[in-house]
Amino acid sequence: MDRLFRLRENGTTVRTEIIAGLTTFMTMAYILFVNTLFLGKTGAGIPDHGVFFATAVGAGLVTLAMGFFANIPVALAPGMGLNAYFMTVVLTSNGQITWQIALGAVFLSGIIFIILTVTKVRQMLLTAVPDNLKVAITVGIGLFVTIIGMKLSNIMMVSVTPGTDVAQNPVLNSNQFNIVLGNFIHHKDTALALITLLIIAVLMVLRVKGALLIGIVVATLIGIPMGVTNVSGLSGASWLPSFSDLAVGKLDIAGAFGVGIIEIILIFTFVELFDTFGTLVGTASRAGLLKDKKKGEKTIGKAMLVDAAGVSTGALLGTSTITAFVESSSGVAEGGRTGLTAVTTGVLFLLALFIAPLALVVPSAATAPALIIVGVLMMAQIKEIDWTNFLEAFPAFLTIVFMPFTNSIANGISFGIVSYTILTALNNLFAAKRTPIHWLLWIISILIVLRYALLGGE
Repeated sequence: MDRLFRLRENGTTVRTEIIAGLTTFMTMAYILFVNTLFLGKTGAGIPDHGVFFATAVGAGLVTLAMGFFANIPVALAPGMGLNAYFMTVVLTSNGQITWQIALGAVFLSGIIFIILTVTKVRQMLLTAVPDNLKVAITVGIGLFVTIIGMKLSNIMMVSVTPGTDVAQNPVLNSNQFNIVLGNFIHHKDTALALITLLIIAVLMVLRVKGALLIGIVVATLIGIPMGVTNVSGLSGASWLPSFSDLAVGKLDIAGAFGVGIIEIILIFTFVELFDTFGTLVGTASRAGLLKDKKKGEKTIGKAMLVDAAGVSTGALLGTSTITAFVESSSGVAEGGRTGLTAVTTGVLFLLALFIAPLALVVPSAATAPALIIVGVLMMAQIKEIDWTNFLEAFPAFLTIVFMPFTNSIANGISFGIVSYTILTALNNLFAAKRTPIHWLLWIISILIVLRYALLGGE
């Protein structure tokens, strides 16, 4: 163990690393439940067993690769925000984009990601986009995820036409809708969602490790006497891994090209770029792995390659983009310093296959509130934006608000980049202090303007 993971060199022990890996798993295991909610039969339409299998196996294998190849305490799983975008693409396409085609788009974005990583173009893109927009993208996705969590939990109910079942179409693409608060007196699922939200919030305040997962489990148990949690499916269920209704290899790459979703492929790639970069660098820095600059850059390079390969791997298994999880920082806080932390987390994800029947009875009222809490965590980065500098504040604001208000992550990123490029160019013309604009921003901005001019806002 010491030779493989260089434990003594990094000032850690096997015991410390295993505890750190368990902590990381506890803080991110909610993805096993939440991803099924997003991509399963009530979301994008993938069979629930298939989503659970892909999530557990994908997270397990890619996290193991991160531990062994990069020797860094970072775990990976289908990313929050990107799975929400995946669901949105399918639900708002009027049947033109199936989940198989969407998986094809994810796979192609992974290939692009690998090429960008190997050719080091990835680093160029990260340099081109200013830090305030990188932060704003994370914050905007946080709000986007929060609204979806409120809809799926029926805390916030949206009605387009009388009789519309919002639970069957949680992400609506319409300019005409009514928003009302769910009635927890008459709706048991709304009552359970509010209870879940309170439980998780209290656990977070008390700094309990694994607060999200504990809250989901406790709420599921509370939901049994309330009649919200349906445990009838546990009777006679097999606790061995189920290989039925899998989505392995069912992606449609040709279809992804056929319906012209190049923009969607690029959005998967673009969002993943900044999400991964921030997580990897932030976690590695906190673990003290970047003190030696040359060694740190090599480590991050390996980690980025594993992360890039994980995107296409996830699509092949049947899930949305697999990415580095910011929850890995919880394991680092427990003393994790090497890949043994990641290996421990990866093994636990694979073992999770044996609890599939239990996981699939968890109601959306118990999992959706976790999305609201995740939104809070993602909002935390908003303090990194300099709101006293309007040149930074305005593009960041547009990026943040356009995502939830227009129900589109793409719109937020697009308006943020274009507004920043135009404002900075005008500032450079008339102000004494000039701010350099990376040439790549000009190209991206022109492409965005052409996209909206030729294709409209749909």
